[in-house]
Amino acid sequence: MTNLEFCIARRKAEQPATVRVLKALPPGKLDYRPDPKGRTAAELGWMLASSEAALVSLLNTGTIEWKNTPPPAKLEQIVASFERDSEAVNKRLEGLNEAAWQKKGSFLMEGAVVWEDTTEQMVWGFLFDSIHHRGQLSTYLRPMGGKVPSIYGPSADDSGQ
Repeated sequence: MTNLEFCIARRKAEQPATVRVLKALPPGKLDYRPDPKGRTAAELGWMLASSEAALVSLLNTGTIEWKNTPPPAKLEQIVASFERDSEAVNKRLEGLNEAAWQKKGSFLMEGAVVWEDTTEQMVWGFLFDSIHHRGQLSTYLRPMGGKVPSIYGPSADDSGQ
């Protein structure tokens, strides 16, 4: 298995767990944040979706122009955006050859380059960052009155304990 094939496999394995966490957010409590400095649940969910949209841009143009935008009002829109764009990323990755996987990409914020690396390193970096933020978001669920879904195995909420 090549590194690219392994990346695609890991993305496909992580995707359903992320959707479960997003769908577990209580819709009426998306403004929850555990600390004034923290992001709201909606903002974290939107970051997960926006990261996938950013990867679509990277794979199509070689550039990500990150813009912090407010999340949609409805949870369904966040979930739909994540599902749509993560599928688009996976399809695009499946069509890459090794040269495209090793091509340089740029990540810009407010027009300034903040990260340049290979597509490979950027896609892996985004995957690890998304796993991190999914874990962060999962810690919001119980205080919000939600249930923690299975991520890497059953949770106490799944098993009824």
